[in-house]
Order: sequence, then C-alpha cells, then structure tokens
Amino acid sequence: MKIKLAEALLRRKELQEKVDRLKAIDNKDLFELRTGRKPAAEGIDDIVAQVPKVSFQQFTHCYDWHAKQLRMVDAAIQQCNWTAEIDLADDVMGDYIDPYVK
Repeated sequence: MKIKLAEALLRRKELQEKVDRLKAIDNKDLFELRTGRKPAAEGIDDIVAQVPKVSFQQFTHCYDWHAKQLRMVDAAIQQCNWTAEIDLADDVMGDYIDPYVK
C-alpha cells in the first residue's frame, strides 16, 4: 500500500501513543482473578471478586501487534528519510558568512 509521508507520520504518532498507553498498564497482577471473603453481619459473608476483562495473553498480543506496526511504519519513514530528495536554495546548506568581516 502506498501512502503519503504525512499520513505515515500521523500513523506513527497514533501507534506510539497506543503503545505508551499499553506499556503503562503492563502489569501482570491486573490480569489475575482475586477474591476475598470477610464476615459482614449475622452469619452473612461479604464476598469481593476482582475479575479481569481480558486475559494477560490477549493484552500481550494486543501490545505486541501495536508495537510491531509501530516498528514497521517507523522503518518505512526512516527509509524515506534516507532516500527522499528535496529542492532547496543553494545557500541554505552553506555556512554563514559574516558580511562585516573582511
């Protein structure tokens, strides 16, 4: 698929933000089932359960997929940086010449 460099830069930014968000919650403890039981009153127990919405494997797969896409778009952008040519005025790449020094 051919896309414009500007679109690839936007996609890289989008993927980087997603990877950063996923990296912030990369904690295996968040994906474990936890239960607790404590006496409440008159023979009735209070049971509390923390149930993850996704498995650690699902989370890891999602993170790995986004990280791979980020690496691929970044590699394409870097390749473009090394192969693309642009037009500039001749003096843009030259050194500064002080007009007051003789």
